[in-house]
Amino acid sequence: MMVGTYILRRAGQAVIVLVLAYTAAYLLLAALPGDAVLARYGSPELGLSPEQLQEIREAYGADRPLIVRYVESSLSFLRGDFGFSVQSGAAVSTLITTALPPTLVLASIGLLVAVLLAVIIAVAATYGPAEWLRRLLANLPPLFVSLPVFWVGIILIQIFSFRLGLVPLIGADPAEALILPVATLAVPIAAPLAQVLIRSIEEVRELPFVSVARARGASNTWLLWRTVARNALLPTLTMAGLLFGELVGGAVVTEAVFGRAGLGQLTAQAVANRDTPVLLAIVVLSTAAFVVINLVVDLLYPVLDPRLRKRGGR
Repeated sequence: MMVGTYILRRAGQAVIVLVLAYTAAYLLLAALPGDAVLARYGSPELGLSPEQLQEIREAYGADRPLIVRYVESSLSFLRGDFGFSVQSGAAVSTLITTALPPTLVLASIGLLVAVLLAVIIAVAATYGPAEWLRRLLANLPPLFVSLPVFWVGIILIQIFSFRLGLVPLIGADPAEALILPVATLAVPIAAPLAQVLIRSIEEVRELPFVSVARARGASNTWLLWRTVARNALLPTLTMAGLLFGELVGGAVVTEAVFGRAGLGQLTAQAVANRDTPVLLAIVVLSTAAFVVINLVVDLLYPVLDPRLRKRGGR
């Protein structure tokens, strides 16, 4: 299989996933009882008559058949037009553009910290100086995996803000305001990465070529960074791509716990107000980011593993 064919096949699969995700999200939101127009304008306090509500529904296109709305919405998404928020009347693209940068900063730093933490735990758990330390660190990832994101955030606030007073919650500068949210997001993400990396390192360092290099006098440090780590990277890279969805979900929960402005706050408001245009756009963009990340991971495999390049050439 040629490299170009492989790329086209993976890109085609990514497009199919996006179409299926958009269709599923649209149908699930459409299946909810009522609609965003009634949730926003149907309150008796507003005093709108049924005729006025019907006019508003017609203005938003909520009275059209489902298949017509689906086709029109699909074409609008392809043009980059996400519609308008029923709650605020603002363009959905404007709302997302405003909310996205803080979430991207939080998610990016959280991922970097999670990867660094996972590497430290995995290396210390496999090459640590003492057996008790290796066992302790090897048991940390299963513990971290079981911790919900919101619980981690609450505990960190209680300890480092309320008890120790090290990180202020009110009046904090931008750097201080990121410390606890990043830690909250990084801990659950680092745990499965560390688990996979520990297992991969243990498997690779027992392979014959590593034993031969060790018999020739190679040190553990040289073997780790020149041989073992590179061969143990592929499973970890796969897990990192799969965890991107959890990263996005964790960022939403983390922003809700710490009251940060971002996609998390926008999503919570859209759910509370049943603002389906906003929810649909967030779901589709999150799915697109997840698919792109996993596509990049797939395309990196031949770069990291020469055997895959040879196989692709044949």
